[in-house]
Amino acid sequence: MFTVDRVFDVATYGEKFGDFTLKERQLTRPYIKDYDALPNEGPANWAKQFDLSRWFFISAWNDARRIGGAVVACQTKGVNMLEDRDDLAVLWDIRVAPEFRGKAVGAALFCEVEANAKRRGCRELKVETQNINVPACRFYARQGCQLDQIISGAYPNLPDEVQMIWRKPLLG
Repeated sequence: MFTVDRVFDVATYGEKFGDFTLKERQLTRPYIKDYDALPNEGPANWAKQFDLSRWFFISAWNDARRIGGAVVACQTKGVNMLEDRDDLAVLWDIRVAPEFRGKAVGAALFCEVEANAKRRGCRELKVETQNINVPACRFYARQGCQLDQIISGAYPNLPDEVQMIWRKPLLG
């Protein structure tokens, strides 16, 4: 869950992300986005929709408190984001407790995601986010991901959101 107070629009000027130029636009009416509140979304529904036996889960801890986590899908039939490839990993979810954001927890989780995906024979990491999640877009760019696709209309029930696909090669 996070506050959406700005979005990225495709523009002719602005921040350059790979082959795309995005312009940040401040919203006049911020709102709260809770992905887990969407029908059939969120961790409680994943096992009902997919075989999770090949997925991996990473947690970040501060003493005995879980402060973050990442979930990666790989080698799973029926997951469209995997493109029927066995050498592709999809960062399905990454979260950091609000009070620990900006303290390198996300970067540490991302690093573990890469290492685990490589150990499983994956040659590429794919990440989906939306233009409404400006902090996530900047995070993925800092982690070395390249913006590969911008897909308007990908979410029929969310017409104001644009799907953004990021990719990162996992070599060596």
